[in-house]
Amino acid sequence: MRALIVYESMYGNTRLVAEAIGRGLAPAEVILVPTNQAAGVDLSQVDLLVVGGPTHVHGMSRPSTRQGAIDAAITPQHTLHLEADAAGSGVREWLASLNGLACRAAAFDTRQEGPILLTGRAAKSISKNLLAAGADVIADATSFLVSKSIALVPGEVRRAEAWGTMLRERSAPGPQHPFTGAITTA
Repeated sequence: MRALIVYESMYGNTRLVAEAIGRGLAPAEVILVPTNQAAGVDLSQVDLLVVGGPTHVHGMSRPSTRQGAIDAAITPQHTLHLEADAAGSGVREWLASLNGLACRAAAFDTRQEGPILLTGRAAKSISKNLLAAGADVIADATSFLVSKSIALVPGEVRRAEAWGTMLRERSAPGPQHPFTGAITTA
């Protein structure tokens, strides 16, 4: 099985979750790609597409919310560490370019701890967009939690690995590709 994980990450939490999901997908061949590098990726050879991003203002990020996150990271009073790819396009824009997907898919997000009514969740919209693009969504949209200090809640990395394993098990039918022995990044 060949899996592609496309993710958007501002402060590194969503990237850490994407990497953990990739470990859980092993021994599948796994490629991780930030959204702003995903435009040219050939999806025709992908058996499982996993897409994730941070929750901003109750849903997927927008250019204005990404700029707000960048601004927050560069103020002197914050200790946030901005990802190198943070200034690029996000999951919302990448998903809008998709159509005719012929693969299985799953969606995840990172969001603050708290009731969904208060925090929102990007994964639900990501999942709807994957369905609209023709993907066979094989799992419920899943959130991984971030604390008020903008760090992953303890146990979330292990939970992401387990979620990746579950996705691999649900994706078992279909063409298999040889495992390359490593998780690669684009």
